[in-house]
Amino acid sequence: MIITRTPFRISFFGGGTDYPIWYEEHGGAVLSTAIDKYCYITCRNFPPFFDFPLRVVWSKVELANDFDKVDHPAVRGVMKFFDLKNGLEINHVADLPARSGLGAGSSFVVGLIKAIYALQGKKISQYDLIQDAIHVERDIMRENVGSQDQVAAAFGGFNKIVFRADKKIEIIPVNLDSETLNNLRSKFLLFFTGLSRSASSIAEEQIKNTPKKQRELHIMHSMVDEGVNFLEKGELDHFGKLLHESWKLKRQLSDLISTPQIDEIYESARSAGALGGKLLGAGGGGFILIYADPASHKKIKEKLKNFLCVPFDFDTEGSQIIYNDQENLKNIFRN
Repeated sequence: MIITRTPFRISFFGGGTDYPIWYEEHGGAVLSTAIDKYCYITCRNFPPFFDFPLRVVWSKVELANDFDKVDHPAVRGVMKFFDLKNGLEINHVADLPARSGLGAGSSFVVGLIKAIYALQGKKISQYDLIQDAIHVERDIMRENVGSQDQVAAAFGGFNKIVFRADKKIEIIPVNLDSETLNNLRSKFLLFFTGLSRSASSIAEEQIKNTPKKQRELHIMHSMVDEGVNFLEKGELDHFGKLLHESWKLKRQLSDLISTPQIDEIYESARSAGALGGKLLGAGGGGFILIYADPASHKKIKEKLKNFLCVPFDFDTEGSQIIYNDQENLKNIFRN
């Protein structure tokens, strides 16, 4: 049995420049951090005593004779990638709901790929894990996905991620001292809007609009280095205000990104003292990140009392195998 734990992420700047249609011509970059909210996947070879060789447990329990019959699209995609024929049991639980703008879909794919490699007794590098996950989501599942979520899930940490025209991905850690990092964390509030959405369908609309949105995307790309510069200088409120400018630009990429309800949530936070913020992920719903001085947090929470505020911290480890009974058995016999 293998258990993996894979983090979700918050993306600050550059979202939209991580789609191949953009970065293969212009290059792209994002600034993001993994957070301490996780996708957990348990994977084991299924004993041959049952009527169905395949069991997948997520928001429902699926029993099937082959993975083509499984409803879960990511499970189907990963199984096709590995061309698995043997019985398998997969259990999935998570700290936060799917379709909420925190990269949950990519975290699932990264965690499952890592688990199956481990089940086969193989190790995979973080870079290969990223490439496999992107291939599964984009080429097998045919999802309209960027290339940032897989990086954050696999690597963890607070990073500038660069997407080059030759398709190479460079991960540049943003090394902040603990005081700056803790101060930054203290500024954030994360609210769940209660709205879920299909990221792929919203991304599809945004991708179609890309040729007409070059000015906006070039500016959003430049904000990555601007944001890093503010962090390294400790100018955190400038970082928060830049989030506001980035959100205004992002809303222009597609009419599907925001809604009247989301706009109302954001403006309520601003009227209560927030300097900036943004809806996370492709748009349409999910989580909204608010940046404000801690002195304003109480007032903001009161304004948004109908929405769940979720505390979080930063993750530095990325996708991890937290249990491997094969390794445990090896250690027992070794001792």
